[in-house]
Amino acid sequence: MSVFNGSSGESFSTCGSPPTAAWSRHIFAAVYGLVFLAGLLLNGLTLKVFLLGARSSRCISVYLKNLAAADFLLSLCLPFRIARHVGASRPALRSYCGLGAPAFYLNMYASILFMGYIATHRYLKIVHPLGSPALHSLRAAHVISAATWLVLLAVAAAYVILSLLAPEAPAPPGAGAASCDDLQSGPLKLFYKAVHGFSAAVFLLVLVALLFFYGSTSRRLAAAQRRRSASPAARKLLKSRRNILALVSVFCVCFVPYHLVRLPYAVLRPSGCWARLAFFYLKDATVAVSVLNVCLDPLIYFLFCDGFRERVGGGRGLALGSGERTSGGRTPRKMSDLPSSGFLT
Repeated sequence: MSVFNGSSGESFSTCGSPPTAAWSRHIFAAVYGLVFLAGLLLNGLTLKVFLLGARSSRCISVYLKNLAAADFLLSLCLPFRIARHVGASRPALRSYCGLGAPAFYLNMYASILFMGYIATHRYLKIVHPLGSPALHSLRAAHVISAATWLVLLAVAAAYVILSLLAPEAPAPPGAGAASCDDLQSGPLKLFYKAVHGFSAAVFLLVLVALLFFYGSTSRRLAAAQRRRSASPAARKLLKSRRNILALVSVFCVCFVPYHLVRLPYAVLRPSGCWARLAFFYLKDATVAVSVLNVCLDPLIYFLFCDGFRERVGGGRGLALGSGERTSGGRTPRKMSDLPSSGFLT
């Protein structure tokens, strides 16, 4: 599957009835329903915390805010997948493939990219604090975020327009439609292959970068601990390694299984009906795992954003403003690392 396609591979028309067993459709619909509710709640509260926070001068807060927005929008796309599994019909599949799948994968890969930006910024601030000051500026974070959304929106819009203009592949007699591939004609298939290459490159680039950042930070931490284990630099490196490890863990748990299923299939293209059926269910299962990132990403906000921890973990929660006093007369710390309530980028 690529960024904007909900398919599992070749058509099932030559293999008899499509694999739309009621038990699998109900299980996936229930899983997506639970993640939908949890994702809206968690990311809605996260955006509320961010948007009510004080203006920030830190560019990492821009990436955190955009990641929360991508997760919230991804949660809003889940009803399309629920309808896709509940309504196992060609019209339901056509609606999902034409609109739901592009929106779903747009926000999935937006989440992947913003996770990469967060890790890159943290790595540069810790390992190369004096290098490339322009990349650490708030303006650079806004430009990078806006460019990311524009590129992904352009690809999604091109896919939607092409799917509307391209003729739909004819349905074989007596066969249903199990995937978006069953509806694709020649031009749309070619565009799909190009988009798949783009999405695979994005995933691999971010994965390699995350592993490199974690490994490099770990080596520097080990060297600092050998020199002076209790030094402030060692403690800072330890915290940075912990944060990057959490981000790498969420990334690998959510996105690696899906791409491990998809990438070999794109190369091997199994032709047997049994192999295609196995990949069909593996694809659906790994996509369901990938959407768990909308529930796990709040852990990233909690670790990377001190103000987020203060506002969520404080006794008064969202009721406290950045300048209010508690009943004991103590003034909470200013939430300088929370983003402003302006645009999402």
